[in-house]
Amino acid sequence: MSSPIPPDPKGDPKGTDDSHGKSAGRLVGRAAELAVIDGLFGSAVTRGTALMLTGEAGVGKSALLDAAALRASEIGFRVLRVVGSQFEKGVSFSALNQILQPLAGEIPALPPRQAETLQAVRGLAEGRPTELLVIANAVQALLTRAATASSPLALVIDDVTWLDRPSAAVLGTVARSVHTGSLALLAASRTGDVSFLSSTGTPTHEVQPLDDVAAHELVSERFPAMAARVRRRLVSEARGNPLALLELPVPLNDAQQTERGTLPAVLPLTERLKKIFSSRVEALPDATRKLLLLAVLDASGDLHVLQRAMGSPDGLRGLCSAERAGLVQVDNLTGRLVFRHPLTRSAVMDLSTSAERRWGHLTLAGELPEGSERRARHLADAAVGPDDQVAALLHEVAYSTLHRGDAVGAISTLLRASELSSTGEAKGRRLAEAACLGANITGDLGNVRALLENAGRADPAGTESLAAATAAASQLLNGEGDVDTAHRLLVTAIDTHARPEDTDDNILREALNTLLMVCFFSGRPELWHSFDSVVTRCRPPSSNRLLPVILGAFGDPAYAALPVLDRLDGLISGLHQESDPVRVFGTALSAAYVDRLPGCRSALRRVIDDGRNGGAMALAIQAQFLLANDAYAGGQWDDLMEMTDEGLGWCATYNYRLPASSGHFLQGLLAAARGDSSTAREVADRLVSWGNPRGLGALRVYAAQIRALSALGSADFDTGYRLLRALGTPGEVPRYQPHALWLLLDFAEAATRTDHHDEAAAHVEAIRKTDIPSISPRLAMLTDAAEAMAVPDFIDHDLFEAAIATPGAERWPFDWARICLAYGERLRRAKAGVAARVHLEAALGTFERLGAVPWSARAASELRASGILIRTVIPGAGPPSQLTPQERQVAQLAATGLTNKQIAAHLFLSPRTVAAHLRGVFRKLNVTSRAGLRDALSGVTP
Repeated sequence: MSSPIPPDPKGDPKGTDDSHGKSAGRLVGRAAELAVIDGLFGSAVTRGTALMLTGEAGVGKSALLDAAALRASEIGFRVLRVVGSQFEKGVSFSALNQILQPLAGEIPALPPRQAETLQAVRGLAEGRPTELLVIANAVQALLTRAATASSPLALVIDDVTWLDRPSAAVLGTVARSVHTGSLALLAASRTGDVSFLSSTGTPTHEVQPLDDVAAHELVSERFPAMAARVRRRLVSEARGNPLALLELPVPLNDAQQTERGTLPAVLPLTERLKKIFSSRVEALPDATRKLLLLAVLDASGDLHVLQRAMGSPDGLRGLCSAERAGLVQVDNLTGRLVFRHPLTRSAVMDLSTSAERRWGHLTLAGELPEGSERRARHLADAAVGPDDQVAALLHEVAYSTLHRGDAVGAISTLLRASELSSTGEAKGRRLAEAACLGANITGDLGNVRALLENAGRADPAGTESLAAATAAASQLLNGEGDVDTAHRLLVTAIDTHARPEDTDDNILREALNTLLMVCFFSGRPELWHSFDSVVTRCRPPSSNRLLPVILGAFGDPAYAALPVLDRLDGLISGLHQESDPVRVFGTALSAAYVDRLPGCRSALRRVIDDGRNGGAMALAIQAQFLLANDAYAGGQWDDLMEMTDEGLGWCATYNYRLPASSGHFLQGLLAAARGDSSTAREVADRLVSWGNPRGLGALRVYAAQIRALSALGSADFDTGYRLLRALGTPGEVPRYQPHALWLLLDFAEAATRTDHHDEAAAHVEAIRKTDIPSISPRLAMLTDAAEAMAVPDFIDHDLFEAAIATPGAERWPFDWARICLAYGERLRRAKAGVAARVHLEAALGTFERLGAVPWSARAASELRASGILIRTVIPGAGPPSQLTPQERQVAQLAATGLTNKQIAAHLFLSPRTVAAHLRGVFRKLNVTSRAGLRDALSGVTP
């Protein structure tokens, strides 16, 4: 690291960035922050650590990072520096290459696939990496290799807000797994800025302004001749900001600093500082300013690039005057050129002419290979007017950016491509494509209308293009819920424009995805039939392996899921390597009704994090509700409320009215399960009143399920039966009605408790005929339970026991507890009170944990009706409290001397189940025989 440059005779602080709060090579007033940083590096030797420094602009974050890098290097760390650049934020992997460059020598030692991936990121190998997670894994492997206990690694990142999105996504993955190696990650950003670390759980430390004592010390040491009254004025107006403290005195002459002259009435911080930076740049020779302009536009800090661009071995000599002026320095650790303060870069750009900037971009483009993304972007920035060749290059870059997970970058690139298009047709097409991606992926419905209007002005015929129709349909669907108009627009546009020889696969994919959601929310089989016809006519590319899976597992799971489940399971297993958020969402959507959402959780969270960071918000909303679906099924009901609240907040912000219905449905369902009947009724009424006039059949089913669950919880079986019976005909499993799979247990219970046993039996027979139980263990469990309920004359112990003993049944606690309750109710009515109690207590315990109040009341009522006192555990009694209700019942009977076979007959269990329970009892109570059970259970009393 360069040593701080001393002030000039006026007290002009050279090198503002690394002098924030520095005096004579030390940081003033930063003992607490340096202690935190020292602790970070101390912990990283044995276990990776991460920390984000936040604070206002100019507070000294960069100075702290400089000090941290130096201290880390002194104690044996290998230091990697990364600096985000405003002008490179749109260039994919520009920040990541700042890490890869100094580690280039170690890349060949990685496994071949990972080495090839990183070389492609660096632009040194053919092919382009398209999966961010694959890149992240390769980077993680490289860092792990570089970081050892004897030589740990420090990754120091400044201006994280300006990192390009793909690099930020990769570094976010690194941050999440930082604890697995000897790596210290230290980053800095302005307070309130959202970055790749925002959703990783990385601890933050806010760098506060200097207190008055430290501020006076800093100014006194750097400007010793300054009068006390002037110093107090500066300290008062700077309010502890080190940059202001050091820069505000610069324009003051000697008389003003010594109080022999009058101070300006106002010392505006921002404008004054900008003028200071501009004046320093203006004073540089032309050759130096050219070099600095190239450095700003390139933003990599690679001196070799600058040297080649200048076309001379001596081309870097011009940097000497900039370094002497304290504007730039060459980092001793990385060998890269760095600006001491980001405002210097802004000043260089502000002072350059448009012709100079075009020269810079063209010069840098000439140093990059044909077909590279960076070359295309430089050429676009250099273009004066329309240039169809560059527009075509940008069009390709946009979709490669999209498939790497950067939808926002893709839209920005499409908009620039439209500006460079010479014909109205090309301009309109690219504007329409931007509108399509904005509506379907990023959630920018508010801007879609303006984009479509601009596209129409550029090419009136283009308003009927597939991209324009998809954007308009998405806006109608998500905003107004107008499924009929959206359906008509899409089908017409696909029929007109989707010819295999000239259809853009990306836009066709978005059109079909939108049409898919139109069909789902309509709830009408005829629309699904038209979807099948459309797919047959337009013949999507064979590379789209996901569409048949979505149609089978999501569109018509009762009849078409089984043939595609193997493919779906394969897609889910590969989600950790999938960077395209559209494919992540499509895979998770396919998993929703076939009980495979748990395998999609981490990928869905990535989509949500991307949305929080300004990415694909439309997909983030839907991903959030899919995770909430999983939380409901898995009994994570408190998490469900947090998820849906956040998702509904996004819907309100972006005017996503139809997707909001999914969040409202889940909240209504939870309210019904927990006994909040007024909220459940209000949600159901709102869904119906909004959905019915728009022909949204899915919302009618949502409302019916909420109302029916509320009725069943309060034992109003007649109302539950009436609501569910209206949704279909017993004995028929409807086509294209995926939600029917979520109503199996509800209808079986409602029908049997209202003496419609024949209807319940017919429903179960239809379920088995379509082989629904083979789709998932959960559906098999529900089918067994429904069939057991449908039998009117005797208790089918085998079916009930099979349902309760379903492998992994604990993953669906509410469903499982309802089956236990139904079995216990039957046993109690058959006078098998002891056996009933086992299942009723199991149900009660689960319902209480979930907060399912009406269902707890039903279970407790049945227990009281059995006439058997509910045993409780004496406070402080110890180990018996560890037992489940069924384990405790088995243990109590075993303590009386009964054999496993006798206990099994007594409790209507299998001897094998009894043996399994006893093994758990012995382990929990730390006993080895039945003889020890009586003493161990002495803490349990009636």
